[in-house]
Amino acid sequence: MALLEDLNWRYATKKMNGQVVPQEKLAYILEAARLAPSSSGLQQYKLIVVSDKTLLEKIKGVAYNQSQITDCSHLLIWASWDEYTDERVSATFNEMMDLRNLPHSTMDTYRKTIMDRFEDYGKVYEAHHAAKQAYISLGLAIAAAAEQRVDATPMEGFLEDKLDKILKLEGTGYKSTVILPLGYRDADNDWLVNMKKYRTPKEQFIEVMTANDADLTVEAMQESLEGIIDTK
Repeated sequence: MALLEDLNWRYATKKMNGQVVPQEKLAYILEAARLAPSSSGLQQYKLIVVSDKTLLEKIKGVAYNQSQITDCSHLLIWASWDEYTDERVSATFNEMMDLRNLPHSTMDTYRKTIMDRFEDYGKVYEAHHAAKQAYISLGLAIAAAAEQRVDATPMEGFLEDKLDKILKLEGTGYKSTVILPLGYRDADNDWLVNMKKYRTPKEQFIEVMTANDADLTVEAMQESLEGIIDTK
């Protein structure tokens, strides 16, 4: 129940008061973001933390001049892979196997399987897929912030190419994906602070489906991921 109370407490803060988030609370939120699950455990993104006021002002200028960016304590920026390469996937899997005391070859078949899939779909799909993983981390960071009673406002309203240039991401294999100002609400000047939270009613949001409701004529795929990771 505590999580639901935290989520009901939070809202997309429109005005922040500049108060600094204590280091222990910031560290907790960052660790929640780091521990987020991701497809194949590859963690296809990194997290950039900005508190420098000069840099925040510059970022605000390419983010539709939203005041939370300069009035926040810290700005979190998720930068995700712009493509999947065999080199970066292999490097991540090798680190994973080293940690688990398993040979690098453990992941060879699985790595080839997913890389063949991505090659078929192309680089645009790869970038979108990586960005989806960043949003899982974003969700956990928002929940962790609410638990710590720190306000957080997820934003997609920025010019990605200009933010990439500011952060010197060009040519690094990363692209800015989503940003999250962390701070504290300015209750006297935030028009949204006392508004009722709106979410889609449960009966519309949740749909329980059975075989009778589905199309069971769709042909099953022949490929399987079962058993292709050999840990023996």
